[in-house]
Amino acid sequence: MANEKPQRISIGFHGGQVLAARVAPEELSRLRSALGNQGWHDLKSEDGTVAIDLVSVVYLLVDDEEHRVGFGT
Repeated sequence: MANEKPQRISIGFHGGQVLAARVAPEELSRLRSALGNQGWHDLKSEDGTVAIDLVSVVYLLVDDEEHRVGFGT
């Protein structure tokens, strides 16, 4: 499981700010478990560690990476 590729996520906050990041699947699981709690959560992304105020989070968007280029399905 350690070699699973990172997932793109966007975290929306009160006030309209959005944080985009690429995180490992286990980090995404940790974040999902922390949502709904109060306090700070350290999210380790490819670009570094981000401290997130959990009370300010409005949504979490996880990119399914099913984007296709061209025509057809």
